[in-house]
Amino acid sequence: MTIVQLEYLVAVANYGSFSQAAEKCYVTQPSLSMQVKNLEEELGVILLDRSKKPVIPTEAGQVVLAQAREAISAFRRVKESVNDLKGEVSGVLRLGAIPTIAPYLLHRFIPDFMRRYPKVELQIREMMTSEIIEALNHDRLDAAILAGGTSPGEIVEEELFDDRFYAYVSTQHPLFERSNIRIEDIDVRHLLLLTEGNCLRDQVIELCQAQRKISVPYSFESGSLETLMRLVDNTSSMTIIPEMVIDFIPKEKHAQIKTLAKGATSRKITIAVRRTYVKRSLIAALKESIIAAAK
Repeated sequence: MTIVQLEYLVAVANYGSFSQAAEKCYVTQPSLSMQVKNLEEELGVILLDRSKKPVIPTEAGQVVLAQAREAISAFRRVKESVNDLKGEVSGVLRLGAIPTIAPYLLHRFIPDFMRRYPKVELQIREMMTSEIIEALNHDRLDAAILAGGTSPGEIVEEELFDDRFYAYVSTQHPLFERSNIRIEDIDVRHLLLLTEGNCLRDQVIELCQAQRKISVPYSFESGSLETLMRLVDNTSSMTIIPEMVIDFIPKEKHAQIKTLAKGATSRKITIAVRRTYVKRSLIAALKESIIAAAK
């Protein structure tokens, strides 16, 4: 049994395909398949059900995979620990970010981060929270920037900063003349929301939970905050936006931005990694750069 065999097994389980796993591991499919087959013969059990599409682990495979991931993590930790001792920040960092953060934050820290750490290869994907959690658990991402409190127990979150909520209100809306809006005064019938799967949607619904069962005769949902704000501009509706969006709103529309009174009117932006993640120096450097850019 070799670490390479374990890595190939994990890759097939992660991608559900021998061909895709081979591509990601930069080897030919026959070579990868042979190594996995040799591992199965050595252990005397079938680890992968090849009759399924995608390929899935067998019961024995699930047991071996859990141990394989720990073994690979420990193996990689040796080099990472040495790099930490030498103060070296290098390697590939696969980073995910949710759609309500990526357009408003990434450009603020990436240029400086890449200048400071030229030995790091940064690979970034914009993904929904559920996709990020799955990708972290299956080793397709190393870390992610998301809204705090949305990760299951096997994912560790480190807080970066608070991102306050504001109301963005149409000039035709009854609350437009107010500078500060109470949560209880928000009529959900005039509130535009992001589509399901966006954690910001869930947070907004939680804010207005006292009214969540009110029937809404007209609704509009979008995966884009920009789309919601444009619709607000041309209707008598309103939406909720995070503070990081404000810099992208033209100054002539700033009168439509209203503070929210009391309550849990902010979200915590965090960086999330698997509990077994080993590139701690990379995460520390990333965290430092994001916090500096967010000030």
